[in-house]
Amino acid sequence: MAEAILQVSGLVKHYPLTQGILFKKQVGAVKAVDGVDFELARGETLGIVGESGCGKSTVAKMLVNLEKPTAGEIRYKGDDIGKLSGKALRSVRRNIQMVFQDPYTSLNPRMTVGDIIGEPYEIHPEVAPKGDRRQKVQELLDVVGLNPEYINRYPHQFSGGQRQRIGIARGLALRPEIIVADEPVSALDVSVQAQVINLMDRLQSEFELSYIFIAHDLSIVRHISDRVGVMYLGRIVETGKDAEIYDHATHPYTQALLSAVPVPDPEARERRERIILAGDVPSPTNIPSGCRFRTRCWKAQERCALEVPLLAVPAEFRDVSGPAAHDSACHFAEETVVVPAEETDADGNGNGNGPG
Repeated sequence: MAEAILQVSGLVKHYPLTQGILFKKQVGAVKAVDGVDFELARGETLGIVGESGCGKSTVAKMLVNLEKPTAGEIRYKGDDIGKLSGKALRSVRRNIQMVFQDPYTSLNPRMTVGDIIGEPYEIHPEVAPKGDRRQKVQELLDVVGLNPEYINRYPHQFSGGQRQRIGIARGLALRPEIIVADEPVSALDVSVQAQVINLMDRLQSEFELSYIFIAHDLSIVRHISDRVGVMYLGRIVETGKDAEIYDHATHPYTQALLSAVPVPDPEARERRERIILAGDVPSPTNIPSGCRFRTRCWKAQERCALEVPLLAVPAEFRDVSGPAAHDSACHFAEETVVVPAEETDADGNGNGNGPG
């Protein structure tokens, strides 16, 4: 594995719940993120998938310091971001940029495209002197496939795909090493999704970028990611290389997600095992004891309520080599073929949404 430039350990974000007006008293907490660990290597793309509300976007905001962690560490090249301030923090934030989910609301409608893309230069003037900024903005527009002459237009004059390209150009302005993409194509049509994904793929090679790619579309995540982490209720429950997760999943939740991916072949669709989860996702204010997935899991036993499963290679796979020997937080992990590998939509052209 290449050098790890981002290391996340024990990451927690709890939002307090209070009662009272004059004398506020904390009566609980929303456990949006409750112990997340992962590493990102130089030039790698780590995909994070899961249902809505599982904490994906909260993790993204903490990585770029838009939210302060309740506990845990985010280390960029060995430095704990949470302990930095002033010039040191600005330097780190320059190297970790974000592409937001909604390409319209993330762009100021009162600013021209030139001002939006060039705004990072106002905060980091050492990157581009004032006299060179217009030219650099035009170069960025050209890099993301837009006409440099559009520099004086406003966001409402562009389509959704073009607006997302503007957001990507803004993210590239400071030549970062890491881009955190929070569902960057979920608001776009399928054909436009493919254009944006291919653009990000090309830019990764051209600018030597590392991506944290957050989405709920499993086929798109597989197309762009080197490794995948599956989140459920604030924690990563399974992680591994893309083929390990998609073709050799061992966690029941991952298997349920994969069973919900649309299969274009009618015959394969009839043969696949469809897994329907019972009940609703538990409230993040009242997380079940032990394994947090046990209330919806068909494999749940007494041990699941008493013991929190560790995110590690399951015991039955530790002495064997193969794609099933990857980290999975389940006491009764086993490999189940939900959709045969050759029939899985792996090229990113489908619209494989998991539940939620």
